[in-house]
Parts: sequence; structure tokens; C-alpha cells
Amino acid sequence: MITELGEGKYLLLTTFRKDGTPVPTPVWVVPGESDGVIYAWSGRDTGKVKRIRRSGDVEIGPCDVRGNPKGDSVKAHAALLDDDESDAVRSRITKKYGVFGWITVFGSKLRRGRTGSVGIRITAAS
Repeated sequence: MITELGEGKYLLLTTFRKDGTPVPTPVWVVPGESDGVIYAWSGRDTGKVKRIRRSGDVEIGPCDVRGNPKGDSVKAHAALLDDDESDAVRSRITKKYGVFGWITVFGSKLRRGRTGSVGIRITAAS
């Protein structure tokens, strides 16, 4: 299931506040190099990254660009990547999303610098 979500255009990544309140966010997603692994990308200072840093418990599912669910969600685990691994995720995002992906990643590098965004590794919940 997780591997198929990496093939989609958007992923609804739901993180949880300390009080358990879900916070769903649509993100770009790319498949991983092995089954059961997908990657997303986000600004390092966003709420979802802070919540993943505190607890990697997330739910993921298919969605449209506005975050409207397009199927069932599943429990998963998210982890933040180091700078080199994040570079690889940005590269995969650029390849998958073409010119729009390149413009978005390039704009992010201009605004935030190379380390201003972070790759997110998502795997099945254990």
C-alpha cells in the first residue's frame, strides 16, 4: 500500500499535535528505492516537521492538490533525513514533477538555502 502511494501525485500526510489533534497536509511524494518506503519534502521550519521531530507517528493516504482525501489512510512512521539524503529527495521531486518541481525546489533553495528544507522518509508503522 505505501509503495503505491509513492506513485501518486499528492499524499495526505497527517501529523498529530501533542493533544492528539490531527493536522492533515497535502505534500508531493516520490517512491523509495525499495518496497515500503516513500519520501516527501517540506520546509524545515514547518509545523509538520516539528511534529514529526517530536513523534514520527503519522497517517498517509491519497489526496488531491487541496488535500481532499481520495482513499483510505494508513498508519505510518515518518523520519527526517540529513542534508545529503534531503538533497536526493529534492532531486527525485524535481525529476517526478518536471519543470514545476524544478521551479519549486529552486525557489526554496533561494529563499531558505540548501538546508532550509528537509526530506521525510515514510515507512509502514511497526
